[in-house]
Amino acid sequence: MSSAEETIDLSPLSGRTGGSRRLAGHLARPAGEGPWPGVVVVHEALGVDEVMLRQTRRLAGAGYLALMPDLFTQGGARRCLVATMRAAMSGKGRAYQDIAAARDHLAGHPDCTGAVGVIGFCMGGSFALMTAGRGMFDAASANYGLLPKDVDAVLSGACPVVGSYGGRDRMLQGSAARLATALDRLGVVHDVKECPDAGHCFLNDAEVGPRALRPLMRVTGMGPHPASAADAWQRIESFFHTHLMTPTRTNTPHEKAE
Repeated sequence: MSSAEETIDLSPLSGRTGGSRRLAGHLARPAGEGPWPGVVVVHEALGVDEVMLRQTRRLAGAGYLALMPDLFTQGGARRCLVATMRAAMSGKGRAYQDIAAARDHLAGHPDCTGAVGVIGFCMGGSFALMTAGRGMFDAASANYGLLPKDVDAVLSGACPVVGSYGGRDRMLQGSAARLATALDRLGVVHDVKECPDAGHCFLNDAEVGPRALRPLMRVTGMGPHPASAADAWQRIESFFHTHLMTPTRTNTPHEKAE
């Protein structure tokens, strides 16, 4: 369990690089004394909710200074969702400056070792992949995120990547194999796995979304799958331990995301 959790204002960092004028972040810190590696947590398309906050706390419990920027701070999910989803696939948009602001906050935090990773879920998984090759992070965890259209261009020179996908995820069938093949081709260190019995959002520990739609989501295999989630978390934590607990380079604040 984390010993401290707080909401912080990332607006000064995001605003000066063309990001959101208002940007809140949810910071969870491990128990005990640091410094610790940092992890930027990028939330699902439904935004910041208790499930995403618990994912952030879980990372803190594993020994990481975990910060989740609320990419919908400035206008709420209804106003921000479409533009943010487009940014996740196009590689352009203020969401990248917002993610960079969270990364810079961690890199400059007195309780951070200087090693910073990124983890994303659903929409956030796409952002994890899109930012992995930008020189911002030391490791990336992409969980059931859409692959970039030009995967070679985006992931060329990427940091180490751990990816987890569900075999019953109809939206992303074959994505794990395509991602692993691309990373092999590019010489990027990786651990990519398709969990055969899991669907989309299988790492969530509870159902999300409108209650009226949850029965349909269950039928399509979308939602929690505890056994697959336990396997994925073991791989994520092992991968992050290898690539973040022992920093391989010194991080400095990122001036401006593309």
